[in-house]
Amino acid sequence: MVINDQNIELIFNNFNHLAEFESFNELTSGHINDTFFIRTKHINDCNFVLQRINSNVFKNAKELIINKENVSKHIQKKLQHLGPEELNKRVLKFIETKVNLPYYLDEDGDYWNIMVFIEGSKTFEKVENIEIAYEGGKLFGDFSNLTEGFDTNEIVDIIPNFHEMSFRYQQFYDALENATPNRLELAKQCIHQVFSLKEEMHLLQNFKNEGKIPLRITHNDTKISNALFDENNKGLCVIDTDTVMVGIIHYDFGDAIRTICNTAFEDETDLSKITFNLEFYKAFTKGFLEKTHHCISLFDAQNLALAAKTITFIMGLRMLTDFLNNDIYYKTKYKNHNIDRAKNQFKLVDLISDNFEEMNRISIEEYKKINQR
Repeated sequence: MVINDQNIELIFNNFNHLAEFESFNELTSGHINDTFFIRTKHINDCNFVLQRINSNVFKNAKELIINKENVSKHIQKKLQHLGPEELNKRVLKFIETKVNLPYYLDEDGDYWNIMVFIEGSKTFEKVENIEIAYEGGKLFGDFSNLTEGFDTNEIVDIIPNFHEMSFRYQQFYDALENATPNRLELAKQCIHQVFSLKEEMHLLQNFKNEGKIPLRITHNDTKISNALFDENNKGLCVIDTDTVMVGIIHYDFGDAIRTICNTAFEDETDLSKITFNLEFYKAFTKGFLEKTHHCISLFDAQNLALAAKTITFIMGLRMLTDFLNNDIYYKTKYKNHNIDRAKNQFKLVDLISDNFEEMNRISIEEYKKINQR
């Protein structure tokens, strides 16, 4: 479908929103799906966020939309005591179609969903100070709290083996066999790092498979830009729940640290600009554990630093694999974008290794301190 005012308005009007379309603009921060801000004509009407799910990446796009609507409904029930106005700021509100479906299927076979835009909210592409790190920790920790009790059997696995390290390694091996000599040469340093860290990077998966870390609902894309803040930089709501699945809490903690503690953007090509901010790590961990300490164990806390290293590594591995596969998964802006992203992530892995002992100490001390209150 061609993206223009007429077609976007047509899609928009298939949903039961009771508002009048005025204009749209595309939100370009995401790597995969197409997302549009819908402005409505009347001052008392809500504005909306309209999304087209990338069916090339998400083969079960319909189930993806059903997943996130069901999770939002679960959270809404837990937050009913807040009242309608506050509730609409604290959880995503999805609008069904005029035929009472959570999605619209267009003539091209693409699935669309729409949610109410949370007015007065803002996002950060990078953490600017300790306060934002702490508030982000509370938000993502509270998401784990609020999804407790949701029947995990009702969640469809949107991306099977999403954080399974053995699966990601197999994808990497397959990409190695088919990669061009030029891409292999450009990726040589990253490839070496992947082989050297193989054993350590399987530890979390082994703990999960052995039942040492319990399964729960996880967000699986906890970068700081997926947290909404109010004008006073206080946390409001977790957004972008496309990859809500069953996993372990370490997936969400690790992915958040990956973006929060990196002092550069994830496609920064000057690796000297990348450092690991330990103060942000401490602030985020404090906020996260304040919300989750009652439902995680000391063993969980002892592996939070490992989670940060593992999820940063797996993101680098996925970007590297996509580069070797000629960039078929992530949206890229230039020829070597994915290998630049991979180098960035692997530099961060090295920095986490350098700070690992201190990160571990912080996680355990914060956990014990909060549980003694």
